[in-house]
Amino acid sequence: MFVCSCNMLTDTDVETAARNGAVRPKDVYESKGCRAQCGNCVPGVVCLLRQIARQGRATIADTMHGHADLQPQAM
Repeated sequence: MFVCSCNMLTDTDVETAARNGAVRPKDVYESKGCRAQCGNCVPGVVCLLRQIARQGRATIADTMHGHADLQPQAM
């Protein structure tokens, strides 16, 4: 899905940038060699970055929870 029609950025572009360390919209645009033009896409980019960050934290939390079952129980 297109997130930014001015720069032809897609949700996949945002996800790729986030996986490569982007945490701000500016980082996403820089990863594609462009910058925000009209600015209408910035809220959508922020929303996607937050969603990706939440998914990453959930994955880490799920992994840690899974390992908690492997630890010895105190008696």
